[in-house]
Amino acid sequence: MQIELESQSQVLELFGPADRHLRLLRRTTGVTITARKGTVTVSGRPQDVKIAVEVIDRMQKRLIQRSRLDESDVGEIIEQTRNDIEPAQGKALVVYSHKGVVEPFTKGQSSYIETMLANDLTFCIGPAGTGKTYVAVAMAVSMLKKRQIRKIVLARPAVEAGERLGFLPGDMQAKVNPYLRPLFDSLEDMMEFTQMQKFMEMDVIEVIPLAFMRGRTLNEAAIICDEAQNTSATQMLMFLTRMGRGSKTIITGDITQVDLERGRVSGMIDAIRTLKGVRGIGFVELDDADIIRHKLVQNIVNAYEKRKQDNS
Repeated sequence: MQIELESQSQVLELFGPADRHLRLLRRTTGVTITARKGTVTVSGRPQDVKIAVEVIDRMQKRLIQRSRLDESDVGEIIEQTRNDIEPAQGKALVVYSHKGVVEPFTKGQSSYIETMLANDLTFCIGPAGTGKTYVAVAMAVSMLKKRQIRKIVLARPAVEAGERLGFLPGDMQAKVNPYLRPLFDSLEDMMEFTQMQKFMEMDVIEVIPLAFMRGRTLNEAAIICDEAQNTSATQMLMFLTRMGRGSKTIITGDITQVDLERGRVSGMIDAIRTLKGVRGIGFVELDDADIIRHKLVQNIVNAYEKRKQDNS
């Protein structure tokens, strides 16, 4: 994995005298680290790489905050990072890709996996970049690989943001594909494209608009509704009642980003309020600490949240 350093002018302070800090990180994590022109490359076992990358990120932040970084700081950061990340071990999801497994990167994601394993219906809310969809798809693919289910159904509401579907070019498949693209992206990271294509041709995997689920009962299936904050209460009830025997349902969304027309109640928000306390249903809330996209995503989410608080 490659990391672009935030401040190339502070590379000497970050790495330590004679690269002492990097050598300490190599010794304690067992990874291989090479640095060149402001880019650090970390290789080794996935869990060790995850810890080392997080340590380097925290080292950079400590250096920016305090303008200094010594060996005791690095040792403290390594210990803290291990405590934060290592509880997530043992929650790996077996998939079909060359990686073999998908592991949780944060405590929140680890809790998410535990909740899905313990319940037949799970609601997961959280901001962009927290892995709500990705981890849900990994769970579904893992269950398929272990033959715990026979089918995966991934659905999304096709909410029209500014353009009417009827006025967009192409047939219905071409019109709805942009809404479903994020689901395909997650799937393509779990298995080879040819295998995904074969499963779709065999009807083992379906990626469909939510409206196409009406009237169906899905047995022995993993059923995911993504972007569920944009469902109506009626659509959500329809989706929830598709569950058949041996099925697991996962509903994901960001309830701060509802794109429904003004005055319409989000089906996801309504369902969470209605179903709180019902046995067999799990609820997970991921937050800014679980954002695993580019580090700027977390800063962007925080900035918008701050502005929202300032205006309220």
